[in-house]
Amino acid sequence: MNDELFMKRCLELAEMGNGSVSPNPMVGCVIVSEGKIIGEGYHQQYGKAHAEVNAVNVVLAAYGDSAAEMLRKSTVYVSLEPCAHFGKTPPCADLLIRHQVRKVVIGNRDPFPDVNGKGIEKLEAAGTEVVHGIMDHECRHLNRRFFTRIAEHRPYIILKWARTANGYFAPKNTTQQWISGPLAKKLVHKWRTEEDAVLVGRQTAFADNPRLSVREWTGKDPMRIVLDRKLQLPESINLYDAGAKTVILNELKTDVINNLHFISMEDMQYYLPQKIAYQLYLMDVQSIIIEGGANILNQFISAGLWDEARVFNSKNNWDTGIYSPQINGKITSVTEVDQDHLTIYENIRN
Repeated sequence: MNDELFMKRCLELAEMGNGSVSPNPMVGCVIVSEGKIIGEGYHQQYGKAHAEVNAVNVVLAAYGDSAAEMLRKSTVYVSLEPCAHFGKTPPCADLLIRHQVRKVVIGNRDPFPDVNGKGIEKLEAAGTEVVHGIMDHECRHLNRRFFTRIAEHRPYIILKWARTANGYFAPKNTTQQWISGPLAKKLVHKWRTEEDAVLVGRQTAFADNPRLSVREWTGKDPMRIVLDRKLQLPESINLYDAGAKTVILNELKTDVINNLHFISMEDMQYYLPQKIAYQLYLMDVQSIIIEGGANILNQFISAGLWDEARVFNSKNNWDTGIYSPQINGKITSVTEVDQDHLTIYENIRN
């Protein structure tokens, strides 16, 4: 029970890095000596110190001359296997060995080829007791974006839309018409801070003229991606402002103009979801929200190329419109968001 209690704390800490560490995983670390937490840390920013380093530094700063002895008696809890290779930072397994910690309790093995099992092997070879697989499912869920990118060579894909009570997704004309309420909009802005990128198709970019920013939440704006096969969108659209990096996937040119990155792709009418997913993988995009329109959402659904769908269901009815995408998946939650209901689906693959 103590192992699970301290691992839960690791997960709470790790979550604090959400939106700041991609394409690295979120990791939390708790150091316990004689049943008492003496140090905590988490991976705060990509390229900066890992969770274990931050936790050890807390112990060194707090306990001075006693820190070395306390670390030798300690159990270190970490939600993901300590790294064993030199990347942007030195190996965390070496750090724990240097401080001669007594025991290391790990949530997940790290699937990254340069680490997978090697951190555990290093620790055990140095005489450190190692236990792994504690709360494995919960730790894996926290880093589902990272695990998807490593295992499937694509980003974690989230589909998002709203539909009326009678199943409509958007008006038939090109006017913008909101379906969900203000609180749902604020929640979407929060979601955007947690993912690397957000994508819309040309028609959505033209009709809604979105900024795809996080104006109603605190955090970083995601990379904006728009599909514009023949480069038909006017330069006056909000997505072409200087607010964030914008990637325009098209068939005509590859160029960089300030924050606008034009990337040419061949034959976008064929296997478009697969091509988008692989292109984003090459760009180190670990997660993306696809926000519309109906055509591109349906293409990803038909290809089975999605991990999670977040659908707002309104109580309002429309007389006419474009029908909402239909999706089959495991419903993991249904939540009231003011006047709307939010249903979360998970894609269950055989």
